[in-house]
Amino acid sequence: MSRIAIPTLAEAPAETRPTLEGVKKRLGWTPNLFRLMALSPNTLTAFVSLSGMLSRTLDVATIESMGLAVSEGSGCKYCAQSHVFLGTRLAKLDTAELELNRRGGSSDPKRAAAVRFAKAIADNRGKVSDEDLADVRTAGFTDADIVAIAGLTAQFLFTNFMSNISQPELDFPAVAPAQA
Repeated sequence: MSRIAIPTLAEAPAETRPTLEGVKKRLGWTPNLFRLMALSPNTLTAFVSLSGMLSRTLDVATIESMGLAVSEGSGCKYCAQSHVFLGTRLAKLDTAELELNRRGGSSDPKRAAAVRFAKAIADNRGKVSDEDLADVRTAGFTDADIVAIAGLTAQFLFTNFMSNISQPELDFPAVAPAQA
């Protein structure tokens, strides 16, 4: 049971309902975390805007792989489940890849560098080493990509914090990723 009461769509502040309905239209339901954020309309609006813009910075497989690694590192079961769901559904990641992502890696060398870098950002509160930067650059990421990875990592940590604070019920459907 959530430690903060999560409103139903009908109970959510009126100004958040169009945003929540948009999420429902995209996913088929409105996840608990979005309804939780609706308690603070400005928080929900900021998160949806941030996540919408950052979703255009890198490919979905890299984004979901980084999100899973960061969420595992934060001990956020809710967010980890969401990244498994989205990674499977949108990026078609298989079981072996998701397990590598959970441990901070990837079978794709370029994606692995992004995952390691996002994990380094999260684990070290942004204080990455020169070697961390060299690694991600050597893999082919530009400085603009590095800024995007940092932004995405902050977004993942934001939802990890929200989820770890409130402990919402896990409501992302269990999915069966393809076997490697």
